[in-house]
Amino acid sequence: MSALTVLGVAAPYPLPDVPCSGYLLRSGGAEVWVDAGPGSLAELLRHTTLSALDAVWLSHLHLDHIGDLLNAYYALSYGELPARSPLPVYAPAALGERLAGFFAQNDAGFVADVLELWPLSDGHVVELGELRLTSRAVEHGCDAYALRAESGGRVLAYSGDCAPCGALDEVAAGADLLLCEANDPEPTPVHHTPRQAGELARRTGVKHLVVTHVGPLLSADQATAEAEAAFQGPTTRAVVGATLSF
Repeated sequence: MSALTVLGVAAPYPLPDVPCSGYLLRSGGAEVWVDAGPGSLAELLRHTTLSALDAVWLSHLHLDHIGDLLNAYYALSYGELPARSPLPVYAPAALGERLAGFFAQNDAGFVADVLELWPLSDGHVVELGELRLTSRAVEHGCDAYALRAESGGRVLAYSGDCAPCGALDEVAAGADLLLCEANDPEPTPVHHTPRQAGELARRTGVKHLVVTHVGPLLSADQATAEAEAAFQGPTTRAVVGATLSF
């Protein structure tokens, strides 16, 4: 059985009791922290530990998706946690430069004892036990990736942040669970509307749509209802703390 636990959904900043984007994927014997938005680390620690994680996967480098990686670094470096090998982090290539800049270092070598940085690219594949992660470049006005996670014949598709595009259709094709952002009320070049999220699920044969990353101009209930009307299939609102099996 594969499962996705929602750690955070807020965009573009955290709200009381609602962290920014973060999810815990458990599948094929592996545990992966997918996006690490502000506040999501504390929620992650309700369900697992940093020592138990097999990897972190970051869709893009906007703050609402990576902010708590800094806290994870501090926890692993200074938090007196049990020793572990460096935690693999799969992210756009500029992550090292961002970390170096934040910590006023010449390069990202200083994190190597605790974080092992791996740059994503279009078609990048990672195998963690029986779990296979495939990243595809998508349209968000920056280096950004969607994720297709496969194990035991079950498929999770995650949009990250992006506008509709052919690569995302390929990621979502036949997925058991599609986690799709619905940030904007009207179409833009960088985000989905709820209707577009529902249309994506319908045309790609998704079994279950989960609506997340709803922007401040929409309510989560409204966005979910609009997506469901376009999908005409099982649709769920992502709620912090919920675990969805697929």
